[in-house]
Amino acid sequence: MRQQSAPAFNKLFDLAGRRGAVVGAGSGIGRSAAIVLAAYGAAVCCIDRDLAAARETADLAGAGSTAYCLDILDAKAVQSAAADLPDIDVLVITAATNIRKRILDYSAADFAKVTDLNLNGSFAVLQAFGRGMVARKRGSIIGFTSIRAMTTEPGQAAYAASKAGLVQMLRTAAAEWGTAGVRVNLIAPGVVETALTEQIKATPEWYDAYAAKTALGRWAAPEEMVGAVIYLASDASSYVTGSVLVVDGGWTAVDGRFAPPS
Repeated sequence: MRQQSAPAFNKLFDLAGRRGAVVGAGSGIGRSAAIVLAAYGAAVCCIDRDLAAARETADLAGAGSTAYCLDILDAKAVQSAAADLPDIDVLVITAATNIRKRILDYSAADFAKVTDLNLNGSFAVLQAFGRGMVARKRGSIIGFTSIRAMTTEPGQAAYAASKAGLVQMLRTAAAEWGTAGVRVNLIAPGVVETALTEQIKATPEWYDAYAAKTALGRWAAPEEMVGAVIYLASDASSYVTGSVLVVDGGWTAVDGRFAPPS
C-alpha cells in the first residue's frame, strides 16, 4: 500500500480551489451543506427556486459564494444552469418534498408531485451537471436519500419509493462514471428538524415517538449532516463511490421502542 505523507493527510478535507453547487441551498440541510463547503475553501453556488433564500445562504457562507435561482422541475432551465455554472467539482442535491397520505387516499397528482421533484428533478440535475464532470474527468456528486429508502411506515409510499429510486439511480451513475473519475454517493438522514418535518413536529406525541426510535433519543439538527457532506465532497473519501452513508442517530440499528428489563 502506498503511504501518504503527513501534509497530504492534513489536507484531506481541503476544498480550496474547487467549485461547489448545492441544489436546495435555501434552507435546512441544503443551507448547512453550502456553508460547510465554503468553510472548507470551496467557491459555492447556492441554488434554490427561492432566490432570496439562496442569497441569504450565500451571505452566510461568505466571500466567494453566489446565489442562483432554479426550479429543477424545468428541464430546460436545469440544462441552462449547468451551462451557466461550468467546472463544478462538488454537486450536492438536497431538494425534496413529501405528502403524507395512506395509499388508498393518494391521488395521481399527489404521487406525481412527490416523484416529479424527488426523482425526475434529481435526474435532470444529475444528468446535466454530471455530463460536464464526466467530460472533465473529475467530480463528487452527493445526493440526499432518507432512511425511508430502507425502512418505512404508513403514509410514506410515494416518498419512500422516490428515495429508494434515488439510491439506485445514483448508484447507477457511480457505476457508469467511475472510470471517468466521478464519484457518486448518497447520505441517508434520519429525523432532522427541517421544514419537511413540520407536520411531525406540530404533534408532540409523534415528535417524541420519533426521538425515542433513535439510539440517541433525539432528533438531528441540519448542521449534524455537514460532517458527512464534507467527507464525501473531499479527498478523504477518494475511494468511496456508490455508497449510502446513514446519518440517523441509530434509527435503523434499533429494533423498536421497547427497552427490555435488564
